[in-house]
Amino acid sequence: MSEFVNTMVATATGAGGRDKGITTGEPAAARRRTWAEVHEEAARAAGALVAGGTAPGEAIAVLAADPAAIAPAVQAVWLAGGSATMLHQPTARTDLAEWAGDTIRVLSMIGAKLVLLGSPFDALAGVLDEHGIAYRKLDELDGEPLARPVEVDEDATALLQLTSGSTADPKAVRITHANLMSNADAMRQAAALDTSVDVMISWLPLFHDMGMVGFLTVPMLFGIELVKVTPVDFLARPTLWPDLISRYRGTITAAPNFAYAIAARRMSTVDDDDAFDLSTMRLALNGAEPIDPASVRAFTDAGARFGLRPECVMCAYGMAEATLAVAFAPVFTGLAVDVVDAEQLEAGHRAVPVPEDTPGARAFPLLGPPVPGLEIQVADERGVVLGERQVGQLRLRGEAVTPGYLTVDGPLATQDAEGWLDTGDEGYVVDGQVVVCGRRKDVIIMGGRNIYPTDIERAATAVEGVRAGNAVAVRLDAGTKRERFAVVVESRSADDEEVAAGLRKEISSRVVDAVGLRPYSVVVLKPGSLPKTPSGKLRRSAAASLVTA
Repeated sequence: MSEFVNTMVATATGAGGRDKGITTGEPAAARRRTWAEVHEEAARAAGALVAGGTAPGEAIAVLAADPAAIAPAVQAVWLAGGSATMLHQPTARTDLAEWAGDTIRVLSMIGAKLVLLGSPFDALAGVLDEHGIAYRKLDELDGEPLARPVEVDEDATALLQLTSGSTADPKAVRITHANLMSNADAMRQAAALDTSVDVMISWLPLFHDMGMVGFLTVPMLFGIELVKVTPVDFLARPTLWPDLISRYRGTITAAPNFAYAIAARRMSTVDDDDAFDLSTMRLALNGAEPIDPASVRAFTDAGARFGLRPECVMCAYGMAEATLAVAFAPVFTGLAVDVVDAEQLEAGHRAVPVPEDTPGARAFPLLGPPVPGLEIQVADERGVVLGERQVGQLRLRGEAVTPGYLTVDGPLATQDAEGWLDTGDEGYVVDGQVVVCGRRKDVIIMGGRNIYPTDIERAATAVEGVRAGNAVAVRLDAGTKRERFAVVVESRSADDEEVAAGLRKEISSRVVDAVGLRPYSVVVLKPGSLPKTPSGKLRRSAAASLVTA
């Protein structure tokens, strides 16, 4: 039996399972169940799966919104010896015909013979019927409890994590039982998790690796108290997040950078100094997208009057290909940045430190050392290993690294002969800590300089009227002598041409100040126009279609 399943069962049937649990249903009707109760429900569901013919190693997809239903469902899949895949969920703006086509391609790619449906997506059962795909409704999945978990090897697939890229060309990261256990234990060590006192608060989507692995699997595996709501709950009322931290005495949370920017803005408008109590927070992990130091400081400044300590911010680097965590900044040290010379970075590919007040300097968050079990290497395009503060391709090796992808064209290996995985990111290492400069495919190359989109996007979002987290720098004519870039932003004033014209002028000016180059064009769109992945990340390549050549 895999160590992962053994640990999960031991936790559920021990003191941790009886004492700790998961609270769902906020803010409407909170309901708490212990991990032991979740396990009992999972054992009954696993019994129904095995009785229904589920075989060891079978891929089972899950499509549900309520964390209360998802937690026992994914555990049931693991107890039955299968691998779990959380399908991307349609939203109110989703074209259901397009979503159905994408979902059918995903199910075919992973070889799923069964989909577990939960509310409100059980209403989509007819789509699966049309394509001959078997499904079972979660509220009807109740059988004789499975006496003991189905035996699986450490190399068996536990999780098929769909990537956050375009759903038109789906890809799934294959996470084994050994990968999952290794990374979960690494995070336990790096974050100094304390099962006796920690309370995790999360609204992250469970079809994303940070939500599924970090804020469901880890607390379920080790027996940590968890309060779980949905992204819809957070977006409907962002102050629900600090409210839950206050009422449940939360110690750990996590989110992408844009969410901290939103929370900062909303908290700053609250009149009552006693509205929240954030003094219990010890870890507010910021990851999954580029980290903007200004957004982090805005969050800690806004939270200070509610007792938030700036030291609780933990900058992190992660990816599904490493199960989740790659590097964590040291616990309770707060935001630390590396300020470097822009010209040396862009033209010389070296991170040369300069004083913070140096004109045009670039500031990158220090993301910490690799978590236990992983190592990072920086190499140039020929594979030559580079030294400290030399900028190149970030490569990763270790126990938590996926053995490969599943794609529409079949399996695809991820590691070279020595076990290294190319992350696709460009960055460097300083004093053992990782710094990420940007995605290699997104770097804009002009006049022999490497211009990082995040510098352009931060300049654009600093303009009043641009929605936080909704600016994207787009490469045009990439790889040619005509390479250039455009900036696309969202604004609530997009329909007012006079205001939009002023925004375009101010954004262009701010970008010139930031990177010394003028955008080819600036496009101002109404909210909801920018293309995003199902987990909310901006899709730079898709945004190019919004720019008129």
